[in-house]
Amino acid sequence: MSGPSAETALESREKRRGAAAASGPLGMFFRGFIKHPVMVGSIIPSSTKLIAKMLSKVDWANTKVFVEYGPGVGTFCGHILERMAPDATLIAIDTNPDFIDYLAARITDSRFQPVLGSAADVRAILAERGFEHADYILSGLPFSTLPPGIGPKIASETHAALRKDGAFLVYQFSPKVRDFIAPHFQRIDHGFELVNIPPAQLYWGWKD
Repeated sequence: MSGPSAETALESREKRRGAAAASGPLGMFFRGFIKHPVMVGSIIPSSTKLIAKMLSKVDWANTKVFVEYGPGVGTFCGHILERMAPDATLIAIDTNPDFIDYLAARITDSRFQPVLGSAADVRAILAERGFEHADYILSGLPFSTLPPGIGPKIASETHAALRKDGAFLVYQFSPKVRDFIAPHFQRIDHGFELVNIPPAQLYWGWKD
């Protein structure tokens, strides 16, 4: 792609990234919720208590590829990067270009790869980057409000994308999310975090 149209597209993207970089995380998160409430699911980012509990079961010493669905403004990303090994990779997948531009502008860690795309395409996204499997996949996507068929597809593709003994980490405000992951994960641990707005259900689906 070349010529005026390519230059215009590049300029437009650079302007979006500049605007994203100038925005604070709460402002970006709120704007994302207003524009895409079905995909964001909450008006407030996750609490540090929820983050710590959600990540507590990860075997960081044996984590080379960590994937996050719906990273938003990167509430989890910094905590994941702090725990990951120097040679590990964090792939953050979001369908919202505003969030992806924001993350690309704010997070400069070389281990971080923001991707504009769908969680339903996780295996293709991994393969494009030279990875056969992910060790852990984290999701805060609101499964119950996704378009018909998308939730089950994401759960199925996630199971296929994980290595043996890997896990699907899910935090959700409705326990109905278990119905989406149970057909694919026989062993599911459950937790609950009150110190969050709203309180959240936590699930760890293990690929035995």
